Amino acid sequence: MAEGATPARRADGPLTVFWRVLRANPLSFIGFLMVAIIGVTALIVVVAPSLIIPYGPLQQTTARNAAPSWQHLFGTDNLGRDIYSNVMLALPLDLGIGFAIAGSALILGGGLGLIAGFYDTPGTFLGWLSISIMRVTDIFLSFPSLILALALTRVFGLGVGPTVLAILITWWPFYVRLVRGEVLAVKHLPYVNAARAAGVSENRILLRHVLRNVLEPMIVYFTLDVGTVLVTYSTIGFIGVASKYPGPSPEWGAMLAFYQQTGSSNIYPWLVLAPGAAIFITVLAFSLLGDGLRDILDPRTRRAFVRSTTSHEPPAESPPPVAAPVSEATESPGAPTSLGVIDTRSHT
Repeated sequence: MAEGATPARRADGPLTVFWRVLRANPLSFIGFLMVAIIGVTALIVVVAPSLIIPYGPLQQTTARNAAPSWQHLFGTDNLGRDIYSNVMLALPLDLGIGFAIAGSALILGGGLGLIAGFYDTPGTFLGWLSISIMRVTDIFLSFPSLILALALTRVFGLGVGPTVLAILITWWPFYVRLVRGEVLAVKHLPYVNAARAAGVSENRILLRHVLRNVLEPMIVYFTLDVGTVLVTYSTIGFIGVASKYPGPSPEWGAMLAFYQQTGSSNIYPWLVLAPGAAIFITVLAFSLLGDGLRDILDPRTRRAFVRSTTSHEPPAESPPPVAAPVSEATESPGAPTSLGVIDTRSHT
């Protein structure tokens, strides 16, 4: 390295970039913490529920219609059932349903979207398959997803499993439309054409070049979609065709429906405030996390956030320049000196 040159700055690792983007966007950082807390809490409820849940789902206490207190954080109902325990017991079920439906729709709809967007050459079997996929997708998208899911539940029957299947059947077309649009935007970019000109097979181009560049919007949409699925399932549960409450497996939407139908919520509002707040907080957490992931995965936004955080840091001090020594023996009469003045000394 030349003397006086500033050493090159090492590139930041992915964790450092992730932290800087979260630090530059406080709402995304809050969403990340909320999702982490919700996930850890759901894991504890599944593995060791006695650590944070004092009562069972059907256990009755002597305190009936008790207001929120240290003993009953969210109060009790008319039979003495602890609302806090039921809300916490419903967390793994609602969260698992959100991930199951959104994840299955991502895999099914994402795969069909890749095929429909990449193999759309007219006059071929795959081109015909692409057109068929999009026509079926258009048929499903022409119906409101909630209305179609409710109709399917009457066909499949009541319960958690049939309701999940009904929502999944109405959910995958959204991912087909999303992924197909992203594939169409990527498949004709120069690096894809260069790979095709180099003799790379179409399947390898799809998996190595196209899929890798459409994963980012798919991950962001999936994160946001978990909350949307949760609201949809809770709505169906509120209507009364999904989970039943009271029961061994509480569910937030069913809790809202039960306490509203009995009329207890008008006198004891904490009966519906607790499950309603649980739905609101969970959906808000995944919405904030999805916005943060969009900023992290988008290269342009990520660079802008990183520059905004590093611009406030003081620059590294560079060593002062060292002047080159001037040898008197090398100077010739009349030549410019180091100060740019002509030497007028006389020589004998």
